[in-house]
Amino acid sequence: MRIAERGRGEEGRERITLVPENVDDLWHLSHVLEPGDIVEGDTTRRIQRSDDQMRDTGGEREHMHISLEVQDVEFARFANRLRVGGIITQCTREDQLGQHHTINVEERDELTVEKVFKPDQLSRIEEATEAAENPDVAIATVEEGEAYVHTVKQYGTDEYASFTAPTGKGEYARPREELFEELGGALAHLDPDAVILAGPGFTKQDAHDYIDDEYPAVAEKISVVDTSAAGDRGVHEVLKRGAVDEVQKETRISREAELIDELTQNIGEGAKATYGPQDVAEAAEFGAVETLLVVDDRLRQERQEEGDWDIDVNDVIESVEQQGGDVVVFSSEFAPGEQLHNLGGIAAILRYRLD
Repeated sequence: MRIAERGRGEEGRERITLVPENVDDLWHLSHVLEPGDIVEGDTTRRIQRSDDQMRDTGGEREHMHISLEVQDVEFARFANRLRVGGIITQCTREDQLGQHHTINVEERDELTVEKVFKPDQLSRIEEATEAAENPDVAIATVEEGEAYVHTVKQYGTDEYASFTAPTGKGEYARPREELFEELGGALAHLDPDAVILAGPGFTKQDAHDYIDDEYPAVAEKISVVDTSAAGDRGVHEVLKRGAVDEVQKETRISREAELIDELTQNIGEGAKATYGPQDVAEAAEFGAVETLLVVDDRLRQERQEEGDWDIDVNDVIESVEQQGGDVVVFSSEFAPGEQLHNLGGIAAILRYRLD
């Protein structure tokens, strides 16, 4: 994310012009924007000619610069775009004022946001800005008969490729080198800045030796890590052990994996942890929250008054921050966020145990 301009808006609001540089940035923006915000940007709109003096063009699209009062926001992950819908408040064509429109924000599009930013929303923008300097990382996991390639995103991990086929003996068996060739080819095509190669036993080292011979440019980027499994489980182990942090100074999901493990361990031991909106709000009142964990989609629902919590989540966040606690907003797209969602969407690691 790049901040192109920053200043003051109307009625005490802040005005920030942002340029999303990748899909991660679009995802971040989807959790910054909320109903009532003002956004401004370039767009196209289909205009119907209805006057007697002009021929009806059948609704040709015209380029225009507009401001919207936001009503809804959708992160279209697989279309690589953010859809921001609302009512037109300013426009280069006055006859379009008051009508509904949707701005499709894509990578490199400039968007100006005017609102009263909450502290966690500003932190998210700053995090996205700093992450622009991080290298692209792929996690390759391999064991006998199967291999997977995942790309590391700020909203989670995406499976880029998977290869499964029996090796060893049998009618359908094939040489291990064929599996290694598919893995090496996929990594070469992806061309990340760094590769973490993981898995159980000696298979990963054999795969590394093959890639070193056949794809030396890829091999130069590889670091090898031991895990107990391949696939999603292996990826989780890589993240939990901080292997990605060795090539990225700060990786959101590896921190989430570490925190959710600490939380569940504390819960299992009956120690310094609590979860669920009521219990977390009570812990915040006592000043006992060291780290507040909340899932992004539930946080957005509560702020838009679409949720079912009997607490004011903004008050809880403000209370925790005023008392020196940390607030971590989890991605619902990644496994730790799913685990937190199953605990009610909000939890806390405590400074001390509450009776």
